[in-house]
Amino acid sequence: MSTHPAPGQLSPASAIPDIKAVPFGDSALMVSIASGTAEERQTGSRKLREILLEVRPHGLLDVVAGIDSVLVEFDCLTVSHTQLAQTIRLAAASRGYEGDGPAHHGKHFTIPMVVNESFAPDLTDVAEELGISKGAVLGHLEASELNINLLASAMAPMMGRVQFPGQVSRCKEPRTNVDPGSVMVAGTNAIIQPFPGPTGWKVIGRTPLTICDIRENPPTSFRPGDTVRFKVVPESEWERLEGRFLRADSDTTKGEH
Repeated sequence: MSTHPAPGQLSPASAIPDIKAVPFGDSALMVSIASGTAEERQTGSRKLREILLEVRPHGLLDVVAGIDSVLVEFDCLTVSHTQLAQTIRLAAASRGYEGDGPAHHGKHFTIPMVVNESFAPDLTDVAEELGISKGAVLGHLEASELNINLLASAMAPMMGRVQFPGQVSRCKEPRTNVDPGSVMVAGTNAIIQPFPGPTGWKVIGRTPLTICDIRENPPTSFRPGDTVRFKVVPESEWERLEGRFLRADSDTTKGEH
């Protein structure tokens, strides 16, 4: 008797990805890839989110992206933790999860940033903490190709990982208000502030570009899986670039305003 699945059936259980699903309260699962490098786990979590939003398993309410995991919220009156976990594994297997590579072939962005005393109030502290010069801090940032792992509060792109020689701590006292466009670091991650707001991350520069604009459709041109490089530009460039909507490198001649 043949052991191959019939048309329309799933592959054998051995093809089901190594997915970890941990109960998170009564009506949620914290789902992640159980093996692989940090980059592979991050890529896997993004792909899982896309699969779940496409398949929409019975009882699913929402899927919230994390750096290397997804929080899957569901109706506990219609499906159990165990049932949903198995459905997620089968959905991933049926979509050819393993061996396909990333689900999203990302765009690349080069983001200009200006560094001066006002725009980079924490640059000195970061340099002292890492034991390198301020120029070296910026050099490490510019040399790093960062991956957008998730969109945080207000669509802020959270990016990892900056090739710093160590971890950057957060501010002892969070700022109550940071200007939009502020480029901030913590650990080996970077993030850009889309709108004015509080933060505990350390500010080491500012981009003159608008990274989130509700007049645009969609309001951001980036998404998880895209890559970013920062480029320090002279302060004289600020006026020329200020307010332009951030676009991918291949789209920089389209729709500037």
